[in-house]
Formats: sequence, C-alpha cells, structure tokens
Amino acid sequence: MKTPYLPFDATATSADTRRRIRAILSASSGNLVEWFDFFVYSFCSLYFAHAFFPSGDRTTELLNTAGVFAAGFLMRPIGGWFFGRLADRAGRKKAMVVSVLMMCGGSLAIAVMPTYAQIGAAAPALLLLARCLQGLSVGGEYGTSATYMSEVAQPGRRGFFASFQYVTVIGGQVAALFVVVLLQRWLTNEQLTTWGWRIPFGLGAVGAIVAVYLRRSLDETTTAHTRDREDAGSLKALVAHRRALLTVIGFTAGGSLVFYTFTTYMQKYLVNTVGMPAKTASAVMTGALIVYMLMQPAFGALSDIMGRRRSMMLFGLLAACGTVPFFALLRGLHDPILAFVLIVGALAVVSLYTSISGIVKAELFPAEVRALGVGLPYAIANAIFGGSAEYAALSMKAAGVESSFFWYVSALGIIVCLVSLRMPRSYLVD
Repeated sequence: MKTPYLPFDATATSADTRRRIRAILSASSGNLVEWFDFFVYSFCSLYFAHAFFPSGDRTTELLNTAGVFAAGFLMRPIGGWFFGRLADRAGRKKAMVVSVLMMCGGSLAIAVMPTYAQIGAAAPALLLLARCLQGLSVGGEYGTSATYMSEVAQPGRRGFFASFQYVTVIGGQVAALFVVVLLQRWLTNEQLTTWGWRIPFGLGAVGAIVAVYLRRSLDETTTAHTRDREDAGSLKALVAHRRALLTVIGFTAGGSLVFYTFTTYMQKYLVNTVGMPAKTASAVMTGALIVYMLMQPAFGALSDIMGRRRSMMLFGLLAACGTVPFFALLRGLHDPILAFVLIVGALAVVSLYTSISGIVKAELFPAEVRALGVGLPYAIANAIFGGSAEYAALSMKAAGVESSFFWYVSALGIIVCLVSLRMPRSYLVD
C-alpha cells in the first residue's frame, strides 16, 4: 500500500531534497552504531569465547558463543513489537532514540563484564543478559529505521534513498571488523584474548551516545492525527494485513539467512573450514564488506528502474541456484585474492535483497501500523532463520554434514522466489 509520506514536500524542491538527505544521514548514524555494537560480538567471539565458555575445543567454544548470539535474536520479536508500537503511537524519532540508548547499555555491560575464571557460571549468564538487551534494541531498530527511511525517501527514487539503511547496517559490520583488524595489528594474540576484545564494546557504547545526540534532531515523519488513531500500533489493526505480514515473513526468512551466512558466518567459514589464518580472513572480509556497502545505492537505484518484484525474484533465484556451488568452490581456494573476488560476487547477489528490503516491507502497510508491520514479522522471521544461521552452520559442521547447511540456505532462496511471485504487479515499477 503506497501512501504519501508526510511531512516532506512531494514536489521534491532542492530544499526538500537537502532536508531528506539530512534526515537520512542523521537516522543512519544511529543505525550504524546499533549494528556496530551488535556485530562486534560476532567478530570478537574468536578472542573471548574461551573467557566465558572454556572447553579447550575451538569449535565447541564458538558454538556456545553462537548460541548466545542466537539467543539475542530471540528477543527481537519483543523488540519489534515494543518499538513498532512505540514508533506508530509516539513517533519514529522517539523510538529510534530509545533503541540506541538500550544498545549503549548492552555494549557497556559487555565491555566491563567479568569472565568465567572470575565469577564462574554467572559470567555466561550475564553475557546472555547483555545480548538479550541488545537483541531487544536491534529488534526495534530495523523496523523503525526502515519505516523512517522509506517515509523520507523521494518519490521515484525510493529504492536509492532507502538503500542507505543497509549502507549503515553493513557499515556497522565494516566498522566492527575494521576495529578488530586494527587491534590484530597493534596487539598480540595474548593481549587480544585477555583484555583487547573489550575495546570494541567500549567504543560502541561511546558511539551510541553520539548517535543519541544526532537522532534528537530528526524530523518526525508521522502526523499527530496518525499517531492518535485508536488502532495505531495495535496488533488487531496489523492482523487485517495478513498478506503483507506473510510477505514480510517470507522475504525475511530467506533474506536474513542468506545475509548472515555470507557476512557474519563467512569469516568463521574461512578460518574454520577453508583454513585461513584469522588475520587474513578478517582482512578479506573487511575488503569484501566495504565493496558490499558501496553496492547498496547502485542496486537500490536499479530497483527504481526494474521494480522491487523483479529484484527480489532475481535474488531468490540466484541464492537458490548458487549457494551450494559457491561454498564448494570457496572451500578449495587458499588464495585470499581469489576468495575476495568470489565473495564480492556473492555479495552482489545479496545486494539485490538488502538494498531494498526495508522499503519493500514498509510499502506494504499504511502509516498507522507501518513500523509495527515491518518490525514485528521481520523480527520473528529474523530470530528463527537469521539468528540461528551461525549456530546451525557450526552444528552441522560439528556433525560432519556441513554441506547440508548450504542446501538449507538454497531452499530458503526458493521461498523468496515464491513470495516474490505473490507480490502485487504494481511492484514491477516504483
């Protein structure tokens, strides 16, 4: 359901365009910090897994930290509901400020958290609690920021403007990985495993404070009339849009699984399966993610030309057909340059989804339930399929059937294709 987005000027004057760009940048700054804080956990787990789950076996330690990573995802549906309702009833701006404050608290807690050797079983319990707080925050961040960016996007260029949501999502990953790479250069492995892994979490907490300041200057995109509606942000009103809900769930299930497989799990695959040194794998992924980040506006603009429906269908088809051959080929590569080229090619396919995932979902709902409609079903599907990606992959590797995971990813690509076919034909063009 495509409705006019207020209070921005539909005539797209130069002043209005500048205002939209400022709004996108201010919202993006907070989005980047949120995802930096969230992904730091994944990239640093190679160094702190033993501090909370000592076992002597690397795969087991990583499996335990991946379990906590997945548990954080289980809080996302609650965050999607809470912040979606807050954004629809109190405004997008307020919801985005609260979510980044919550992320700050989780990062600060991990930065100063005692280890298993210091407080025993309470250490992994506290780590789980902090990750759940961060999961709650990110569960609300995606839906609210996707909604906000879709509402400030310029008509006719919505794909391009909204693509900056994933520029900052990936930017958060890049920043997290870049910090890890710098620490790997400056600190010894012993320093990283004893105290150096805490530094990125502290940086994330400081960055969140800056993001709160920037987000307080945002323009609100909803009207008082919309926010004051009795059904604003209500589950009852949301259920009336069943087809839209199923569409969001289907896209998120496949898209999130593919995204986390080719980004966060990829580093572990390079180290744990391909056999690359951790520093080399981090350098390869940093370069690949930078290119991936820069791809988003181009693929968003492409969707404005070819339509959201075709973009999503092509993504699902290529993910379904290409995942198994990709990982089989990558496993036999030991040249980091060739691995980099192959990974960038795969991330170009993923860009067909990530560049427009937020706006595709936001365009399905009216303003009074838009944040809730994007956030809640996204968070549910993301928790089930995205949050379990690393855990499922590592579990299958430990069981000796790692290739089964890649067939599972391919199957979800088929789901995306089928959901794309159910999209209204109006999505063939913007």
